[in-house]
Amino acid sequence: MSLKIYHNPRCSKSRQALAILAEGAGPGGDIEIIEYLKTGLDIKTLADLHDKIGGDVRAMMRTGETVYKELGLKEVGDSAALLAAIAEHPILLERPLVTDGKRAVICRPPELAAAFLG
Repeated sequence: MSLKIYHNPRCSKSRQALAILAEGAGPGGDIEIIEYLKTGLDIKTLADLHDKIGGDVRAMMRTGETVYKELGLKEVGDSAALLAAIAEHPILLERPLVTDGKRAVICRPPELAAAFLG
């Protein structure tokens, strides 16, 4: 199984989820680590992740971030506008986010990474 983790190495929850994935995937397991704060995020990728997660876009947003409040995103109802805000301000992406290409989950708590593996 090929996995991607949208990872922030400064986040303890993200580091814990990565450790769980690495242990569960085993020596041959393929885990692509995407440090999205360095690489950025594009709308197409975010829309694809949202489709896999489902529900409200806010479920994949860090609504406690200062930029969320500064941009008045609580009042925004348009999913495309929220995804655009995440693309412009990657700090808004909730982490860690894991996908296998078919489904995606936000691993908060990190133990959800083990459940994702199966």
